[in-house]
Amino acid sequence: MSASVLLAVENLSVHVDARPLLRDVSFSLRPGEALTLLGESGAGKSLLAQAVMGNLPAALRAGGRVVLDGVESRAEDARARRPRWGRTLALLPQEPALALDPLMRIAPQLSETHELVRGAAFEEAESAALRDLGTAGLAASARQYPWQLSGGMAQRAAAAVACAGGARILLADEPTKGLDGHWRDHAVAMLQAVQRAGGCVVVITHDLRVAEALGGQLIVLRHGEVVEQGDARTVLANPRHAFTRRLVAADPAHWPRRRTAVAGAPVLSAQGLSKGFGGKPLFDGIDLQIRAGERFVVQGPSGTGKSTLGNVLLGLLPADRGMVRRAEGLLPTAFQKLYQDPVASFAPRISLAQSLRDVAARHRCAWPAVLQQLDRLGMPADLLARRPAEVSGGELQRIALARVLTVQPALVFADEPTSRLDPVSQQEAMGVLLDALDERGAALMLVTHDDDIANAVATNRWSFAGA
Repeated sequence: MSASVLLAVENLSVHVDARPLLRDVSFSLRPGEALTLLGESGAGKSLLAQAVMGNLPAALRAGGRVVLDGVESRAEDARARRPRWGRTLALLPQEPALALDPLMRIAPQLSETHELVRGAAFEEAESAALRDLGTAGLAASARQYPWQLSGGMAQRAAAAVACAGGARILLADEPTKGLDGHWRDHAVAMLQAVQRAGGCVVVITHDLRVAEALGGQLIVLRHGEVVEQGDARTVLANPRHAFTRRLVAADPAHWPRRRTAVAGAPVLSAQGLSKGFGGKPLFDGIDLQIRAGERFVVQGPSGTGKSTLGNVLLGLLPADRGMVRRAEGLLPTAFQKLYQDPVASFAPRISLAQSLRDVAARHRCAWPAVLQQLDRLGMPADLLARRPAEVSGGELQRIALARVLTVQPALVFADEPTSRLDPVSQQEAMGVLLDALDERGAALMLVTHDDDIANAVATNRWSFAGA
């Protein structure tokens, strides 16, 4: 093998008991190169990254070889690679909420990485942390905790921490999800900076624009197997495999515009809403009305308060000023939320089946109807035996959607509900959601950074810039 190869993976596989989850993946990257992993949700993309890191759950077993900057180890020998975490090999996980310490403020977390991983002196580490946060648009959030940040802001903070150790090999799992166009381009530029500095990047994404911008190599995974591999721009322009063609065709840019629903009576209205945190206003004097059957799409930069606005409208947070009125006769559970980070909305220590059964029993929904909803979303029932951390982010997002629809809501506040889904699953899940709401004449308030999804779905579109 050439000494210039930074990262090589040979016949990498992952099994649980005797069942294969990932089969015979091989690639090599030299300084300055990039590899993008595309594929359906649950295909094994994140498992591949965790196997390379040596950070698989205890029940899973890896096979094959991993070579890091000339040093070879068996894929199953996780201890061999752990001393190189942060310095040679770094991972930006899919869930920033799980990557950041909820008990530490953002700047000290970043400073600690500069000091303990990169070896900077204390004062230098503090200065570097503040510089990185400024570059990420988070200077004003240096003293905040992760749970005080929006999803997009937490994503940027986690990316800054992942890069702080100076690792030449970066594995980035969905680095642009939850980001608006400006910060998506910033994230791509961060990855390209690693390449220009003589490193290499492996990027898991569902955003075909990211794959096109990075170029380099592309691997398409389905059911844990490589179905297509080659030059990224060539594969995207002329896909050979039927699944790759389906992925490209399902990109939101190609979605037909959804039939316009007929809006009914108002289910919610708000006058003069204002909300802030820590003396900083997020929004002020908001007036809006959402009608039955309406698809009300809210867009705007990360961190401007879109999620907070939804939480105030749903009664999950109190407004500082103003009033929210619900239509008469609605049950307390008539307004439901699809969370941007689905892992945070499930009890971590009980099975997904138990979570869904509890909701079905509470709302008198027959269990076969829940299973039918899961089937429509492409979710096999055997996944329900697992806990939330044991399924992919995309799988959990679809299970969360099935749970919300079990309640038969009058209004769903959907906060980036397809951000963890591949284009095919995005289109299918959004279709299931809209069909279910149309059947009930229910309303949708959708937060999305994807202009193409907004164009295809919205009956009313609102640009939100905050205070």
